[in-house]
Amino acid sequence: MGGLFPYTAMHWMGAEECGGNVGFSLRRMLKKEKQEHRILREIGLKGDVLEMEYHRATLECPHPERWSMYDSMTAEAEVLEFLRTLVTTMKPELVVETGTFSGISTLWIAEGLKRNGCGKIITCEFDPVVYAKAKTRIEESGLSEWIECRNESSLEMRVEGTIDLFFSDSDMPIREQEVRRYLPQINPFGLIVMHDASSHLKTVRDAALKLEREGLISVVLLPTPRGLVVAQRREGRR
Repeated sequence: MGGLFPYTAMHWMGAEECGGNVGFSLRRMLKKEKQEHRILREIGLKGDVLEMEYHRATLECPHPERWSMYDSMTAEAEVLEFLRTLVTTMKPELVVETGTFSGISTLWIAEGLKRNGCGKIITCEFDPVVYAKAKTRIEESGLSEWIECRNESSLEMRVEGTIDLFFSDSDMPIREQEVRRYLPQINPFGLIVMHDASSHLKTVRDAALKLEREGLISVVLLPTPRGLVVAQRREGRR
């Protein structure tokens, strides 16, 4: 895999055997490497491989090993299936996803749109390196006609129209801000899905429950390993 991290295992072993400054520099680069970039490098080396879910057991999900994952930043494989089924069930015209990362969840959603024969997903990724990798994957997928990629912050992105399905999967500390920002545009008969809402991770779960206490959304907490909020806007429902 070139560009992002052009060192193979042989390069690394050679540097270690030499025991010089090169080995020290590589170790320092690895420590400084962003988690997202490291995971993308690993994906580039091994491809998309299903593994056992890594998340620790929680009160609501005591057996995470029963779930599968492609990597530690992409939604669990079963959650990906759930998202695709939501799309084929709801028939949304507009889906918005925050946090494209490798583009796997984007493609699962786009598969649902393709089956429906209508709709589009707008997905945004702030990190330009991560965005470039995801965009390449999407362009090579055969599903790009259903997808609009944006290299920008979810808190600055402008979206026109009514959002039928909102999938919040970006940096956890900004999830509450995201929902507040897009809530006026979200269809009251549509759905809000927030990933990483386990009782261990807390941030997203607490944000969703806070929004519920304020009377803005109604929340259901699904007991997946990393946690999943499924919510609906309260205002406008009949």
